[in-house]
Amino acid sequence: MKSKTILMITWCVCLSVVARGQTPAQQFPRDVTSTAIPGVIAAGMKWQQVWQGTDNADGIVGTPDGGLLFAQEQANTIRKLDKNDYDSAYVKDTHGTGSVAIDSKGRLVAAQRTCTDPGRANLPCTEPTKIAVIYPEKERKVLADNFQGKPFGRLSEAIVGKNGNVYLIAGGAYYIKPGGQAISIGENERASGLMISPDEKTLYVGNGSGVLAFEIQADGTIGKQREFAKMPAGSNGNSMAVDAAGRLYVASGATGVQVFSPEGQHLGTIPTPRNVVTVTFSGPDKKTLYMVGSGALAPNGKEFALAEGFRNNAKTIYKIQTLAQGFQGRAK
Repeated sequence: MKSKTILMITWCVCLSVVARGQTPAQQFPRDVTSTAIPGVIAAGMKWQQVWQGTDNADGIVGTPDGGLLFAQEQANTIRKLDKNDYDSAYVKDTHGTGSVAIDSKGRLVAAQRTCTDPGRANLPCTEPTKIAVIYPEKERKVLADNFQGKPFGRLSEAIVGKNGNVYLIAGGAYYIKPGGQAISIGENERASGLMISPDEKTLYVGNGSGVLAFEIQADGTIGKQREFAKMPAGSNGNSMAVDAAGRLYVASGATGVQVFSPEGQHLGTIPTPRNVVTVTFSGPDKKTLYMVGSGALAPNGKEFALAEGFRNNAKTIYKIQTLAQGFQGRAK
């Protein structure tokens, strides 16, 4: 049964392990309001909370009906928020999927982290991580599980181009042509996010405090790297989104969402109520920007926390109305 998750969160046994007397270094959520970025967002806009929970939310992607898919690695589930912010389980038995993409055929392509969660550090893990089609169920198949015979290790995220190329991050950046093997992208990079330009001629790869750009050649292969943009001082990039005009949106933790022109000029920052992990466009006409922020509030109104030594996977999903329209020729 679907539930209005903005109002109902099942905390169960979690309350028994809330750390007593613990004072967070910063109060969340922050009270933030947007300043105007021409063509991107109007001044005075506020983020609206649409979901929160303790079982993680990551690797978000918009759906054609204006909804949102998000991965719950530890729960082996992909959930869906519909356009009215009601949520339900969408795919189960995901083998630790931590990021989800949608290809041109409407199939879900997942970065399956299997049993590599750092919270399982002392437990054996024999299932290799992999990039796989996981929905529709009858089309489940592994696309790749190694690079030159070596396991990928812990996967970060994956996206899919209209040409069928799958781009992924596993420490470094890689791509897989349809029916092919994983090929490494770039040199001396600290890969931390992926995006494709609307014309699919450029691949963006986060590189710590900067963003690299790679030419996508006509045959699908990747050309040389160049520096595309520098993040504002003190911030590092993560997941990315792109709008119809080719502007790049980079999740940058406590700093917020950084917006860059197609030429790499920094246009401004959209402040966020929590440290932003990942972003994407969805909603009616794809004019809603969604973000996942670290942490969530417990029923007592205080920040949810666990006893020392336990990994806190709580996340909150927010949305905000934009002037910009997300690129409609691809899921992300």
